[in-house]
Amino acid sequence: MTSTSDTASSVDSGTPRRRRSRARRVAEAARAQASTRPVGRPDARPGAVGPSRGVLVLGCGALANELKALVKGASDGEGRGIDVECLPAKLHNRPAYIAGEVRARLDRLSQQGRTYERILLGYGDCGSAGAIDVLCAEFERAHAAGNGPAMTRVPGAHCYEFFAGAADFARLSDDEPATFYLTDYLARHFDLLVWNGLGIADHPELAEMYFGNYRRVVLLTQTGDDTERARVEACARAGAERLGLPLEVVRTGYGELADAVTSVSLEPPARPSTAPAGGGAMQRTAS
Repeated sequence: MTSTSDTASSVDSGTPRRRRSRARRVAEAARAQASTRPVGRPDARPGAVGPSRGVLVLGCGALANELKALVKGASDGEGRGIDVECLPAKLHNRPAYIAGEVRARLDRLSQQGRTYERILLGYGDCGSAGAIDVLCAEFERAHAAGNGPAMTRVPGAHCYEFFAGAADFARLSDDEPATFYLTDYLARHFDLLVWNGLGIADHPELAEMYFGNYRRVVLLTQTGDDTERARVEACARAGAERLGLPLEVVRTGYGELADAVTSVSLEPPARPSTAPAGGGAMQRTAS
């Protein structure tokens, strides 16, 4: 398990540099170790498994609802030809483990005889210090040699960036660098992933250590359903109040995640009508 300082660095990219440096070293060591391991490819042994299933979307559990909604709108409306698998959302706080867990899941699928033409990783870099990109590059080299599926990830540093869109996220960051970001999932699970996940519940003094330099909380909300949005905003507001920070709500929709799913779909998915189209339609409100 990572230390509290490592954990804090993965929750938000605005954490001060001195608390990110150790996490980077841990992630870089994990990346170096991972790069020496053979890549587990679902169809690495020709004839050992069944026919290709099309596309695999393998993502963070914190994106499960969004990925499933996007895939349901793809192809024939039922997501045929696109499978969705999600890794535990707690990896959000343990980014050095993400690439290894992706490998392990792909190995398991291979053992089950499940093969794919393309794989989309539902992650940005996510604090992995490039380890996810190393994994994608290995698959791409193998794919170019005719051995295994193509693999890409969602562009961007993290889910905050690809939900808001790179340009809008940059503007948010420029407006106030000392911002703590929440998505719908993180708002709903604030206690689990932030208050308890960072050890603040047991050690209240850590709240000032982690969040004393922040100036605001920004909720990047994906849902277009009014009832669900109200629930998510209430959770975010409660979390911001516990941190003693003002809340700003930004309606992003699925942003560039939708574009990434479209790019690997057998047929382009229709964006769900219950959510704004993407980062360009970002709407901001203060609370």
